[in-house]
Amino acid sequence: MTDHAAPEVIHSAFYRFTRLDDPAATAEALRARSRDTGVLGSLVVATEGLSGVVAGPAAAVTAFEAALTGDPVFGGAFAGLHFKRSLCTTAPFARMKVHVKPEIVALGLDGVSGLDETAEQRASTHLSPAAWRKLLTGGDVVVLDNRNRFEWRLGHFRGAVDPGVDNFRDFAELVRSQAPHWKACGQRVAMYCTGGIRCEKTGVWMREALGLEVFQLEGGILNYLEQTAAAPDADDLWHGECFVFDNRIALDAQLHETATTAEQVYDPAQPDEAWRLARARRLDTATGA
Repeated sequence: MTDHAAPEVIHSAFYRFTRLDDPAATAEALRARSRDTGVLGSLVVATEGLSGVVAGPAAAVTAFEAALTGDPVFGGAFAGLHFKRSLCTTAPFARMKVHVKPEIVALGLDGVSGLDETAEQRASTHLSPAAWRKLLTGGDVVVLDNRNRFEWRLGHFRGAVDPGVDNFRDFAELVRSQAPHWKACGQRVAMYCTGGIRCEKTGVWMREALGLEVFQLEGGILNYLEQTAAAPDADDLWHGECFVFDNRIALDAQLHETATTAEQVYDPAQPDEAWRLARARRLDTATGA
């Protein structure tokens, strides 16, 4: 009897801050490559770069990644791009969306761009998972979760306090209010987010505008879990699950999809979370999950 099992679905997350002179043309090329390969997902293009998540059969995802890094139409802008992959039980996306926006991640601060950081700054402030573990276990640091409160509730690094933020645009005000205390105490800041992109946007601003000593987890939680999944003490610093913004909802410390539902993530008594729950239910219905 022939095995007609569906091919496994791969999720791939990526971003790069790089100047794109014609974001609309880049977006159109991305639409064409996604149609050619058959991947689904969400891509955001701006003059400051690209942020994206795609999913599909392994061959389709590999073909899209190869086009992104090697197709001459992109002029080498995404060569060497790092892709954070994970397996899927639930199909993460129901369609492909490509948007052109003012920013690839909206911080809401005029003049702040992920393009502002030099290679030297990156080398000294972006920590590998191993260096991150050493920092968190070796001294007095503020562990700053650069995500929303519902993401923190589901899972976070040891020592990270609830940021109390309902939207990424609110994060800057939180930092402004706490920065004088951190500086007065001589505390370093160890900052992390899901995939690294939010920290890219805020790190330079926190260092240059606020004078903070800030280190950030390279590649975010997803990279940390990918690099430490096989270690016997993989979950001694990471507690809980990692929220992901797609139909899978959450991943465990081995990057496996969990049984967590949107109803378990969002608090309907909180207005900002109520609309997120309603949207998750609509997406669930649309994909037939």
